[in-house]
Amino acid sequence: MTLADPWWWPYVMIVVAGWLATDVWRWLGVLASGRLREDSEALIFVRAVATALVAGVIAKLILFPTGALETAPVALRLAAAASGFGAFLLAGQRVVVGVLVAEVVLIGGWLAVS
Repeated sequence: MTLADPWWWPYVMIVVAGWLATDVWRWLGVLASGRLREDSEALIFVRAVATALVAGVIAKLILFPTGALETAPVALRLAAAASGFGAFLLAGQRVVVGVLVAEVVLIGGWLAVS
């Protein structure tokens, strides 16, 4: 290893590229947010796209998981998601409640099946 090839260079590139890829858009969002109305077509579209992306990630995790989650039966994963969503609605749309209930159902069912 030489001084021209430092070991830390890939880490610096990850930090810089990660910062540039995300922080610039955050600042642009902050600058533009004062000029946008909450009920504008642009924000409705952005909200719809963000919701669709989250739904897609959740569906992928439930139907085509990788790693340790792959060992849980698909019925258990579906039951955990449904119970979490139900708890979310019953608790007045509190995300924390929905996530915790889904985790309890998934982990409890996983331990019961194992």
